[in-house]
Amino acid sequence: MAKLSQDADLARRIAELEQKLQSSVVEVERLQRELAKSRECQRASSDILATIASTSGDADSALEQIAETTARLIGAFSVSIHLAENGKWGKAYRYSASDELLRAGLPPTAINAGDRNMPGAVVGRNRQIHVPDLDDLDPDLAEFSGLPHARAAGTRTMCGTPLRIQGKPIGALIVYRDRLDPFSDDELVLLRSFAGQAAMALENARLFNETRETLERQTATADILKVIASSPSDVQPVFDAIASSAKRLIGGFSTAVFRFVDDIAHLAAFTPTSSAADKVLKAGFPTPVARFEPFRLAQAGKPVQIGDIETLPDSQKKQIARARGFRSMLLAPLMSDHVPIGLISVTRLEAGSFVDHHVQLLQTSADQAVIAIENARLFAQVRFRTHELSEALQRQTATADVLKVISRSAFDLRTVLDALLSSACRLCDAEIGTIRYEHKGNYRLAATYGCKPEWIEHFQTYTTKADRGSIFGRTILDGRPVHVPDLLADPDFNRPQAQKLIGMRAALGVPLVREGHAFGVINLFRFAVGSFEDKQIELVTTFADQAVIAIENVKLFEQVQAKTRDVSEALTYLTGSANILKVIASSPTDVEPVLRTIVESACELCEAYDSVVILKEGEDLVVRAHHGPIGMGTQTWTDDRTSVSGLAIADRVPVHLHDVLSDEGGDFPIAQAMSRQDGCRTLLAVPMLSEGESIGAIVLRRAEVNPFSEKQIALLQTFADQAVIALGNVRLFEEVQARTRELAKSLDELRAAQDRLVQTEKLASLGQLTAGIAHEIKNPLNFVNNFSSLSAELIGELNELLRNAELDEKIRADVDELAQMLKGNLDKVVQHGKRADSIVKNMLLHSREGAGERRPTDINAIVEESLNLAYHGARAEKSDFGITLKRDLDPNAGTAELYPQQITRVLLNLISNGFYAAHKRKEAADDDFEPALSATTRALANEVEIRIRDNGLGIPEEAKAKIFSPFFTTKPPGEGTGLGLSMSHDIIVKQHGGRIAFVTEPGAFTEFTITLPRMVAV
Repeated sequence: MAKLSQDADLARRIAELEQKLQSSVVEVERLQRELAKSRECQRASSDILATIASTSGDADSALEQIAETTARLIGAFSVSIHLAENGKWGKAYRYSASDELLRAGLPPTAINAGDRNMPGAVVGRNRQIHVPDLDDLDPDLAEFSGLPHARAAGTRTMCGTPLRIQGKPIGALIVYRDRLDPFSDDELVLLRSFAGQAAMALENARLFNETRETLERQTATADILKVIASSPSDVQPVFDAIASSAKRLIGGFSTAVFRFVDDIAHLAAFTPTSSAADKVLKAGFPTPVARFEPFRLAQAGKPVQIGDIETLPDSQKKQIARARGFRSMLLAPLMSDHVPIGLISVTRLEAGSFVDHHVQLLQTSADQAVIAIENARLFAQVRFRTHELSEALQRQTATADVLKVISRSAFDLRTVLDALLSSACRLCDAEIGTIRYEHKGNYRLAATYGCKPEWIEHFQTYTTKADRGSIFGRTILDGRPVHVPDLLADPDFNRPQAQKLIGMRAALGVPLVREGHAFGVINLFRFAVGSFEDKQIELVTTFADQAVIAIENVKLFEQVQAKTRDVSEALTYLTGSANILKVIASSPTDVEPVLRTIVESACELCEAYDSVVILKEGEDLVVRAHHGPIGMGTQTWTDDRTSVSGLAIADRVPVHLHDVLSDEGGDFPIAQAMSRQDGCRTLLAVPMLSEGESIGAIVLRRAEVNPFSEKQIALLQTFADQAVIALGNVRLFEEVQARTRELAKSLDELRAAQDRLVQTEKLASLGQLTAGIAHEIKNPLNFVNNFSSLSAELIGELNELLRNAELDEKIRADVDELAQMLKGNLDKVVQHGKRADSIVKNMLLHSREGAGERRPTDINAIVEESLNLAYHGARAEKSDFGITLKRDLDPNAGTAELYPQQITRVLLNLISNGFYAAHKRKEAADDDFEPALSATTRALANEVEIRIRDNGLGIPEEAKAKIFSPFFTTKPPGEGTGLGLSMSHDIIVKQHGGRIAFVTEPGAFTEFTITLPRMVAV
């Protein structure tokens, strides 16, 4: 039994193993099929990618291979690939003949991108759509118009997969099965892979073609730019290259380039078609742009397409088109600064529009043509400018050479003028030239060029006269360049001898002008007839200006040389004067060193052998200083006119005696006698004047006859003035000394007076302090005095009332005793109050600054309080006092930061003054007058305003300017101290930073206005 059991187990296990083996064989076979299929798919993908790589610019082969491979690998009886273009289906690729049957059953408009059909839905929804069974459609697909036709053609299962580029659908891959066989997931994945390869093939072909076209355009552009670079001054090769390139790249039939110049259209270049057609084209140009229809189209500045030439109204254009055989045309304008300067056209044999990139390509060619035109224009300008600059450089070089000569030979006029004339003749192609200018009334020949000796001799004969018969004279008279192309043809020329001698025909004269006056001429001559160019005349004019500068330089140099000599001499004189002034400054109390220096300097600087300073002393002349070898026979002589010094002193003018022993010296016997004694021959005496009066003289003497120069006389006069200064300094110094002693005495007296003044000021300050205290005490003291008197009267009235009352004798005695005691005390209070009042009245009042604490204060409240205090105070002082009070208080007045006690003091002062003025007017007026006082407040931006107005006497005109001055009052003596308004002004302005002002009309009113800042700046 055990053995049988083991055999059964073994058989079961063998059966299980056989079953597993069979399953494994099946799985292996499945995997082998899948592997084979996978390998087949990979090979197919590899083949497709190889096809894509080998046909980079053509996607047709790759798409056809994808359709065939899809049908084979998927087991489909039909495959189609649809490409979408602008919402429409474009090209389609199909595999399997059955597809023709499928297409035959579809209506012509059934397949559109985005419609409710299979390809349209795949593209519109951008997702894969799987239809497992056309006999059992999903409700969403039941309305697809094409599905019934597909089913009629034998399709049972189908699937659509989108072709995407960067996620955007560009087509659909549609697969059809003629059996009920839904696509597996792997098959759906494979379909998406094939769709991706199809999209890759399309994108690769697009990019390849774009790159190729771009390369072709760039190559063409580079070729045109090479032509532009190689032909900068000639645009024709550029136009020919552009026409040829545009035709090739756009695939046109013919190309033409037109230019618009001065409203004329020119045919610049074209590609030939036939001799007859080319002849017709060229025959139409040039033509006015008004008759050239494309010019009107070009003015918009944008490319224009003509899809069919036969539709144009322009018969000429249609004639040319028929002759050359084209139907459509693309025009691109050549624009420069928004203006059409030409256009380029490309034609095609067939009618129709041009694609966008061809339009852009032609516009690029037009832009290149504009560049070529601008290059040629700029090149011409540069070449012209280069020529001008070359000529200008020659002129500047010549000018620079002349300036070098001027700088190196600034004071050699002949060398400078020769260089100027040589350059002028060379640059102006003149064979001979001359320069003449006015000098001391004659026109001197200053320079010549290319002249023979006999010509120079002839030119030198014309030196005194300037007339219109010669080019030189005409230039002088006109003051501007004179140009004669042919002297023999000039009717005014009357120098036939010169022309015959020299042979010149053309002449140019340019004036040398200084301060608007022609004083010379540069003449250039040619032996041939011809005009000088404007540039040459301008150049000679420049040389003429330089000649004027050179002539002026030499003139100025000579003047400077003379001035330098004068300055050197003057400097020597000034040095001598400065030395004298130094001595004067160093010796303010002693005149002898000064006079000694003066006579020494006078001898040296005036080249005299001897010098003397003589001063008046009473009726005599006395020698005070002497320098020199000539002895003085006497030191004193009479002050009269018989001596040279006496005459100079008497007449107060210099006396210059050239020769003492000559006849002119006969008036000076003393001088002649001294001359015979000491040998002096020439004398000069200059008076010393102080405030117009002569105080002496300085005398210079020379042993030989040698008169002094004017400069020496003027210098000696300066020395005389310095001597007067020295004498005056000594006199003033002595006066200053005396005055200093007087001032010292006055200073001692002043100090004593100052000590007394200090004491006076201290007393005044004490009086101001006392006045302030008295002003503060006065009001409360008035209350005490008045109410004490009133209380005493009330006690008397109380006793009268109690006398009739029924009281016990003892109580009556106590009441009488108490009343007597109170009355006695009140009498004492009244007595001492009056004494205090007497003291206060004798004290001077003055304000004191700053009291109490600064704090925010209600403006209306302080005004109301001040009115009440002043009114009751006045009533207490005079029981019959009466006045009408008016209030106009602004509710918005608010608060301000201030010292309440001080502002109250100001308001009390102003209100009391108002009470006083109003009652004074009442006393002077009739009984109908009613005293009144008003108080007003107003809120301003950052300030508050208070006005106190009374209808009193007003302030007199003469008192207005002094109203705020200390100790000034309009009240009679004894009624005011003059400190109230002064104190009020200081409190408002100095303490609170505010303002106080008033307006008044004598006999009518006075109004004070106080303006206070709400916050006082710190």
